[in-house]
Amino acid sequence: MTQSPPTLRAGDRGADVTTLQHRFAAAGLKIVADGMYGPSTERAVRDWQRAHNLVADGVAGPRTQASLLGIIDPRALRQEDIERAAGTLACEVAALQAVIEIESPNGGYLADGRLVILFERHVFWRQLDAAGVDPAALGAPSSILSRERGGYLGGAAEYQRLALARTYGVEPAMESCSWGRFQLMGLHAQPLGYASASAMAAAFAGGEAEQLRAFVAFVQADDALLKSLRARKWAAFARAYNGPAFADNLYDTRLARAYIKHAAATEAA
Repeated sequence: MTQSPPTLRAGDRGADVTTLQHRFAAAGLKIVADGMYGPSTERAVRDWQRAHNLVADGVAGPRTQASLLGIIDPRALRQEDIERAAGTLACEVAALQAVIEIESPNGGYLADGRLVILFERHVFWRQLDAAGVDPAALGAPSSILSRERGGYLGGAAEYQRLALARTYGVEPAMESCSWGRFQLMGLHAQPLGYASASAMAAAFAGGEAEQLRAFVAFVQADDALLKSLRARKWAAFARAYNGPAFADNLYDTRLARAYIKHAAATEAA
């Protein structure tokens, strides 16, 4: 299997950065191949991304690097998708870009093309109970069914957990997963306009623009979340979106820093 190129961003340095700079120079950008991912390199990357309708975040991830070879992922989020979504939410583009950078930096798909998921065994317990099934009577392994969160394997291995959970209840299992770029739980499917969690997952498989559309609907349905995004009250946003333990991962601090960066880049554009 071909290994994806490393994601490079401001502050990085070394041979990978030099190689990236040479590739951008060969593509016609004015860039110095000094091995340092400084402001000029970040600006050149943003310029390239804007010109090719990629997410203009100044980060040279696999999709940006693939575009240097003429390879564009048709399922990938586009800058115009973000701008349209910001208009719908009546928030700054830079604010929405900050959320996307911090909450979903790696995109909505695994290397094998499947959606990114995370199976939540404690949610599965609740969803089975809500469906009239006694979770304690099933004898399911604690790796997929428990009152407590945990059991995570990460990456593609989460599909193993989901497959096992589906043997005890298909829709409750699908509802107990978070799906795609914004890790929206399947249990939110119907409020977001999908017939079921399975239908939501199928729609998300078609592209990240659909995943963003669902995220927009999710934010619109939560007045506190929407107001905090518009006002750039990052602690309030992180609390509403990530839960009360948001400070453990410095979500609010990271969101604030990302917003400042994106706002400055927007002004300079």
